[in-house]
Amino acid sequence: MIVCSCNVISDHDVRAAVADSDDALRHAKQVYGCLGCSAECGRCARTIKTIIEEALGPCAKSCCSGCPHSEVAANDEDVAPAEFALAAC
Repeated sequence: MIVCSCNVISDHDVRAAVADSDDALRHAKQVYGCLGCSAECGRCARTIKTIIEEALGPCAKSCCSGCPHSEVAANDEDVAPAEFALAAC
């Protein structure tokens, strides 16, 4: 489904950007940048945010110390990266 008609971005594009990113994408602006575009009217931002939260699952709200998206894990050499699965449609 197209979630951004201004940039013709689909929900699959958003999920792929979140899954393929080395950094934790948590905001629509980050997804736009990852996809090489920028917000035009902004009506899709809330939908993109929802898709990001669904794709990150439990990591969306707050990362635990073992999560690869955690700032604590990124700065702590003793923390082993934890496995987590992205939601798939």
